Parts: sequence; C-alpha cells; structure tokens
Amino acid sequence: QVQLVESGGGLVQAGGSLRLSCAASGRSFSSYCMGWFRQAPGKEREFVAAITWSDSTYYADSVKGRFTISRDNAKNTVYLQMNRLKPEDTAVYYCAATTALYCTSRYHGDYTYWGQGTQVTVSS
Repeated sequence: QVQLVESGGGLVQAGGSLRLSCAASGRSFSSYCMGWFRQAPGKEREFVAAITWSDSTYYADSVKGRFTISRDNAKNTVYLQMNRLKPEDTAVYYCAATTALYCTSRYHGDYTYWGQGTQVTVSS
C-alpha cells in the first residue's frame, strides 16, 4: 500500500512557476513508477509526466520543455516543477503510483495509487 499526498498548488499568473510535491508513505517507494496527471473541468484526466525507479522521465507533448518531474527516494517524494505556465495548464493535478508492469504508462487506469489532488490555476 502507498498513500500519496500532493501539495504546492495555487494561483499564479501566466508565465509564472509552481512546484508540486507528492509525499508518499508506505513501503518500497523507490520501486514504484510515479506519474502526474491533471484534470480540468469537463475534461478527462490526462497524462502529464512520469518517472521510473531509474529516473527515466516521460512527458506529454503539451508540457515538454516547460515541466520537469523528479524524485527523491530518500524523502519518499516526487516533484513536478512547472515553468512558463499557461492558462490551459489550469486543472487539478494528481500524483499517482504504479508498479513496474505499467511503468511509463500514459493511461490513468494503469496507476494503482492516487493522491487527493491539488488545484493549479493560471490566470491570463
């Protein structure tokens, strides 16, 4: 079992930055592949970024070059650094964990554990 708690969301102007954190509790955090997803009102949950246990990273085309996912296994934490934010980045952002079988999956159904989400609002 893994429990995930996101933090760091808020209101920011377009062009600004935010860093989201996801603190994990439970065993074997370092063996999980971690992902960030987001969901805007009226839209489906979409993939943002993923990181493997070996720190390989993957991004949605819409955030590539602006967002960076990273993890600190000593702190059981995964981060999402978001730069040059746009109004279309406004959404609830969720942290998720999955096992090796689905590592780097971009499909939310392949992730087993989820946080409660944190709101990110980008004003124009």
